[in-house]
Amino acid sequence: MSQEHAVPGGLGDPALDPVGVAEPGAVTIVVPTFNESANVAALLRQITESVPSRLPCEVVFVDDSTDDTPEAIRRAAQDCPFPVTVLHREEPAGGLGGAVVEGIRAATSDWVVVMDGDCQHPPALVPELVATGERTNAGLVVASRYLEGGSRAGLAGGYRVAVSRGATWLAKALFPRRLHGISDPMSGFFAIRRSTVTADELKPLGYKILLELAVRARPRMVAEVPFVFRERFAGESKSTAREGLRFLRHLTGLRTEAPPARMVVFGLIGLTGFLPNLAALWALTGAGVHYLPAEIAANQFGVAWNFLLIETLLFRERRRHRHWADRTARFALLANADLVVRLPLIALLVGRFGMTAVPATALALAITFVLRFVGTEALVYLPRRRRPRRSTP
Repeated sequence: MSQEHAVPGGLGDPALDPVGVAEPGAVTIVVPTFNESANVAALLRQITESVPSRLPCEVVFVDDSTDDTPEAIRRAAQDCPFPVTVLHREEPAGGLGGAVVEGIRAATSDWVVVMDGDCQHPPALVPELVATGERTNAGLVVASRYLEGGSRAGLAGGYRVAVSRGATWLAKALFPRRLHGISDPMSGFFAIRRSTVTADELKPLGYKILLELAVRARPRMVAEVPFVFRERFAGESKSTAREGLRFLRHLTGLRTEAPPARMVVFGLIGLTGFLPNLAALWALTGAGVHYLPAEIAANQFGVAWNFLLIETLLFRERRRHRHWADRTARFALLANADLVVRLPLIALLVGRFGMTAVPATALALAITFVLRFVGTEALVYLPRRRRPRRSTP
């Protein structure tokens, strides 16, 4: 990551500027940007007109752009009466959420306000966000479009409105306790105390960083203020179907942090595997294959389906621990061993313990399911244990 600094009254040669920003302000405004060169000058002008007279501030841009956004920030910063920092990331890890985490790390103030770089979030609200946090002793203050006095008017078209409302409903349904008191968990405009969050604990994915902060940081007190979501000043929205899929993966990852939740999702994914299994069995037997080898072959389609979903939705963050071929082989071995273990277990329950076939099968399915989940987590997705090095005499 390259780092450049703008100082009040103008931007000097980065090689001559002192390391770090000037005096810490009362609030650090973090602005993640991606190709917003047409917007940043207007944004800094709006911040200049509404924030410094009421609250000392600094602005930190965390930039993942492929256009001339950093240069546009440098030019606009020359007229700013507050410190402006540009952090340009060569590797945009974590997307917009990752950029916000970098900005929080770079902040020098106790309060950090996160806002978009497209001028849809009104900078005039920044002092009110901080004042509300101080007045209520909150650790997180959310600017909400869904409070009385707020509006989502800047969302272009019924499709984006429907997607926003659907994502809000889904997030609140999955995290009813942690998002209690947050009417707009999809908001990208909020203030957080820097002491409330440890950046290293966050695992951002995509652009809904507020959800990540609310769920992982768990601020002791949350407050909200209404705001009117405005139209973009220039450029196009970065909300795409790809970002929507990243949001769904992020939701799944957050919801499956606890082992019981992971087991539930593991079971639900296993149930969906019956569909490709049955489809393959129907096709093979229809082609004249005997049902026994057809069932063995069809089972592999279900195994492959389950593996792809588990890789994508459940253990995405743990895939780096082993090579994909190693993970595939281990998962397939465990999934097929289920059949080998289940049949003798059913026979044992019926012959030794006098159970009838149906309850014995149900119990065997439950036992092998738990064993398969534990085995998958421990043998496929946990890091390899490193052998301690022997000390040389």
